[in-house]
Amino acid sequence: MTDALKVVPSKDRVSTGVRDTEAVAQGLADVLADTYRLVFKTHAYHWNVEGPLFYAVHNLTEGQYEEMFAAADELAERIRALGHLAPWQLSAVMEMSRVKDAEGLMSANDMLDDLASDHENLAHRLHALVELAEDSKDPVTEDLATERSTFHEKAAWMLRALAKS
Repeated sequence: MTDALKVVPSKDRVSTGVRDTEAVAQGLADVLADTYRLVFKTHAYHWNVEGPLFYAVHNLTEGQYEEMFAAADELAERIRALGHLAPWQLSAVMEMSRVKDAEGLMSANDMLDDLASDHENLAHRLHALVELAEDSKDPVTEDLATERSTFHEKAAWMLRALAKS
């Protein structure tokens, strides 16, 4: 094995003027955990929805989980840019996440309501991250958190609107 393959990831000192990178990175990791878990939940509902709303829910959730999967990469890369390690154990993701598994089988309407609530809760978490980033003089994370909150607020609205069908 070459030495290049023996490099172990580590934290780095980053000096960009961001204060308390540890707290900001943890806030990002929490959001990343919620995002990653919500990707799976959304994908599971996408696979299992049935009934008259099948096509609409199937298509809406596909767009949402694809967008969130890409966002997970952006969140992890921001953590690394701040000099910290992104979560790399599924158990840590599960522990940090506030997104919970549903109990039992659900109707399409229940799936929509459940996902909408998760998106709203994630938007709240992102609002707190916006404030933390602002206090930490981190406009990059502030912008990223604002962008992510915009997505989750719109996703919740669209899911709730579809549930009224």
